[in-house]
Amino acid sequence: MIGALMFDIEGTSLNKEDIEILTNPQVGGVILFSRNIESPQQVRQLTDHMRQVRPDILIAVDQEGGRVQRLKAGFTRLPAMGQLGELYLSDPTAAIELAKNCGWLMATEVLAVGIDFSFAPVLDLNNISDVIGDRSFSTRLEDIPILAGAFMQGMHDAGMPTTGKHFPGHGSVKADSHISAATDHRSYDEISDNDMQVFSELIPQLDAIMPAHVIYPLVDRNPAGFSSYWLQEILRKHLSFEGVIFSDDLSMQAACVVGDADERIKAALEAGCDMGLVCNNRDAAKLALSAIQNYPLPDQTRLERMRGKIPEKMMTENELHLDSTWEKVRSQVSGFVTKSVI
Repeated sequence: MIGALMFDIEGTSLNKEDIEILTNPQVGGVILFSRNIESPQQVRQLTDHMRQVRPDILIAVDQEGGRVQRLKAGFTRLPAMGQLGELYLSDPTAAIELAKNCGWLMATEVLAVGIDFSFAPVLDLNNISDVIGDRSFSTRLEDIPILAGAFMQGMHDAGMPTTGKHFPGHGSVKADSHISAATDHRSYDEISDNDMQVFSELIPQLDAIMPAHVIYPLVDRNPAGFSSYWLQEILRKHLSFEGVIFSDDLSMQAACVVGDADERIKAALEAGCDMGLVCNNRDAAKLALSAIQNYPLPDQTRLERMRGKIPEKMMTENELHLDSTWEKVRSQVSGFVTKSVI
């Protein structure tokens, strides 16, 4: 059974406390960070060990491309998605193909090391937010669904579920919600007609959505990830979204408005999130876990859709090089990245 908390581990292998937490029924997922990664082989050993301890665990990572790529050594370097948006202005056909291939390549390499999914893609508009910036596909709203849709098609072709973030849009907020409170003073109609349009259009391709730790005070006093109005009235009912809702990291500064980690995870789950993330703070993760021990487990059918098509055994590097599709796509993506850097 899949629980309602996603946490992280300290090192490149499981320690005694990691194993103890993994066995708790209310744990549903583990997210990996750069400190957990040495090589593809080591990551696969780590994820295999996690599943020996807890066979039903979901394992995730942030592998967006550009400056947000946790898996580096031994993995293909991916471009920032904003570079695809720049290419789209001059060569739309090439940009769409490259977006699809980036999604496929990212997903193929991540699944190979035993990770179910990457929290990708970013569906925010590249407007005034420094923390979003070129993580977004474009500064032009109308281009994002085209490129993100192609990227997600590539992910699905490889066997990976998709997660769109950060609903209903973080790109038009200057403040970085990781380190400060973030507020967007636009009306619902302004948000719905702009940033939220991307999510609305891509709902059929989205397996999961991550809401923003942003307060939209003209709509609701709570940040979107703690707002039943945003998650249940708008996302579930109005947009008819039936996939998983993951909270953004509940250790982020913008999440502090609802209290400590125990209050945050309860607020997120009660607002409509299926799973809450508590990262980079073990004490906070344990506090959150203790707070939800008597909560019912989340919708299992919904969460099971986030299980990636992980190969039974990771291909060796030599085997990968014999795979003509992987070699062709990797060469195209790597060539674009190299050209963009020069």
